[in-house]
Amino acid sequence: MALKDILFFNEDIAYPLKDKQKLRQWIGETIKAEGFKRIGELNFILCSDAYLLEINKEYLDHDTYTDIVTFDSSEQEDVIAGDIFISVERTTENAAKFAVSERDELHRVIIHGVLHLCGFHDKKKEDKELMTKKENEYLGKRGF
Repeated sequence: MALKDILFFNEDIAYPLKDKQKLRQWIGETIKAEGFKRIGELNFILCSDAYLLEINKEYLDHDTYTDIVTFDSSEQEDVIAGDIFISVERTTENAAKFAVSERDELHRVIIHGVLHLCGFHDKKKEDKELMTKKENEYLGKRGF
């Protein structure tokens, strides 16, 4: 599994992401545990609310703020690839709302996007419950 293909970017914000190599390892272990053999290019783009709102409107026709938008670009069944846009402003706000650390909320959203690429959904109640269960499972395996 090529962890070098897990990339992190900032778009319109300056956000110093900590523990990038540990994050790559954790993401890679999650993907492997879900039965995927390879990572194509997996980009995490950390951005502002305004930037993500424009993505949400332009590509999904949603005029709402969100913490994450995930685009799957994989072309083979056993390969994970995509772009995951995350609003750092939204994850910071949600961390306060849910009384968790900003780091833990950001990591939850990161793994949420990965789980979307692994085929999990969160529109229906039972899908959302499974997604939350998986997020908690992998957050518990983080090790850092």
